[in-house]
Amino acid sequence: MKRAEARDVSPTAPPQADPVVGVVIGAGGGIGAALVQALEASRRYDRVIGLGRNSEPPLDLHDEASVAAAVASAASAGDLRLVIHAAGVLHGPGMAPEKSLSRIDPAALAEAFAINATGPALVMKHVLPRLPRRGRCVFAALSARVGSIGDNRLGGWYAYRASKAALNQLVRSAAIELARRNPEALCVALHPGTVATALSAPFVGDDPKAQSPETAAGKLLAVLDALPAGANGGFFDAEGRTVPW
Repeated sequence: MKRAEARDVSPTAPPQADPVVGVVIGAGGGIGAALVQALEASRRYDRVIGLGRNSEPPLDLHDEASVAAAVASAASAGDLRLVIHAAGVLHGPGMAPEKSLSRIDPAALAEAFAINATGPALVMKHVLPRLPRRGRCVFAALSARVGSIGDNRLGGWYAYRASKAALNQLVRSAAIELARRNPEALCVALHPGTVATALSAPFVGDDPKAQSPETAAGKLLAVLDALPAGANGGFFDAEGRTVPW
């Protein structure tokens, strides 16, 4: 049997670089799965980790302990240089976008905030302190243009709009705190545009503007690559343009 080469640990040996890790939270969704595939295909990361309810360990946005454990497991693999939060909810059993105030349901509103705002806040709570203290690293959360207060001209969709607006504020505040720890780090919100996924299926129909998850993933990663250091705390669409708060 061939003897394994011993690792050079002498005082004069060059430092061993930690593996570069990319993480996608919500990897079981349409955009999340496409992001994992795109990151793996880029070959820029030593390891790409997809986290979600069916990952190992699982990450359940309703359960902070599972969030903490999953993030710790990912961080043990190396330097977290890119973490994308791609999980979200728009509709489900007993939950649909409201066309008027009369349709607001407290349980549905609470669930929208649990997944679209509280969940990402817990992810940032456990991810951002684990990002490297030096060099460029990025945390990005997928938001939505309908979460923009300044761009709201149609009304409706109360739970989704409000929970995404809350997410935007959480990202903005976390970015300010993160900059004190690492001035080169970025914490941003992204609007992926209309994407043909299970989340949007009941509302997209045959919309010719709907992109495939693969197309959206490619655009989002290109935007993140192009963001300058001064973009920390910003809200951007899939073309790299600033979205109003």
